[in-house]
Amino acid sequence: MRLLLDTHALIWFLAGDPKLSSRARAEIEVVDGVVLVSAVSAMEVLTKHRLGKLPEAEELAQDFEAAVAQHGFDDLPISIRHAQLAGSLRLTHKDPFDRLLIAQSLIEGLTLVSSETVFDQTGVNRLW
Repeated sequence: MRLLLDTHALIWFLAGDPKLSSRARAEIEVVDGVVLVSAVSAMEVLTKHRLGKLPEAEELAQDFEAAVAQHGFDDLPISIRHAQLAGSLRLTHKDPFDRLLIAQSLIEGLTLVSSETVFDQTGVNRLW
């Protein structure tokens, strides 16, 4: 299974937080699985940490790239195609970070690891 981690799933996984479902944790930890982290998550973590909205992500914000690499996760850049789809999605959900994750999941055929049930209306394959 090829997984794309929603930002909260990444934070909870790295912190060992029980808010991450046991099913999601098990799939992320599969030895031969592919786990991707979007560049949009780096932007979200650093933006929200800078604004004081994510104090628990201090270590992640200090060196996002190293934290992702340390766990063997692959980075997923944002393409123009991703941005076009994110901008054109007809959703009531307005969070631009989430819209990009949805678009990346759809375009790349990835399973999105997220607790956000609102994503289900977009056609993404969501794991929680």
